[in-house]
Amino acid sequence: MLSGGAVGFSLGLIGGGGSILAVPLLLYVVGITDPHVAIGTSALAVAANAFTNLLGHWRAGNVKWACAGTFALAGIVGAGIGSTLGKLVDGQQLLFLFALAMIAVGVAMLRPRAAAGSGDVRVTLRMAVRLAAIGLVVGALAGFFGIGGGFLIVPGLMLATGMPILNAIGSSLFSVGSFALTTATNYALSGLVDWVIALLFITGGVAGGYLGMRAAVSLAANRRSLTFVFAGIIFAVAAYMLVRTGIPPWLSI
Repeated sequence: MLSGGAVGFSLGLIGGGGSILAVPLLLYVVGITDPHVAIGTSALAVAANAFTNLLGHWRAGNVKWACAGTFALAGIVGAGIGSTLGKLVDGQQLLFLFALAMIAVGVAMLRPRAAAGSGDVRVTLRMAVRLAAIGLVVGALAGFFGIGGGFLIVPGLMLATGMPILNAIGSSLFSVGSFALTTATNYALSGLVDWVIALLFITGGVAGGYLGMRAAVSLAANRRSLTFVFAGIIFAVAAYMLVRTGIPPWLSI
């Protein structure tokens, strides 16, 4: 519950990136020994967290459902393919690649995002093709690593549609939840989800998310600084995972 609370708090505080810490927390703090079980369990927690946050953005009118649905449908296919491939990869090698993905998340968090864009988005055939193509690729990556993929989905939606970042964040949560749920289902069918730990992790995440949102209101002026601090934490955890897993044989040749 404390680990889930930490993830939920970070998501509520800075609005992203926290889900990438779920797997290392489940492995090195909670004590799950199988990397595949950690990924499957974290994916279920990420899905629950994303769909919970989606409701708030839906009520606020931030979700562009036509764009979100097109992106998510293609991404679900990608997540199914990616999660199937992830189960076939050796656990330690998968953790090595996961640590590299964490570094990519940290770098993406440090990049400034433009808030401009047109909120009046109408899906055309050309836009639908772009949404589906980007969604398929992002979904495959999210499924392979067992993450929500919001750090890729938000810029992907903005690139494909030109919508403002607020709409992209709200719309992305539908894809984050869909991709994570697809991954969790795939892993669950192979018996790679610990349901009790997932429930406790989700419960902690809900409480942590509420506290994070409360803290975000009072610390709004320092939001950028908090993002830098959190990116530093992600880099540190990624470095720890790289040391623990070592260099894969295929990379040392």
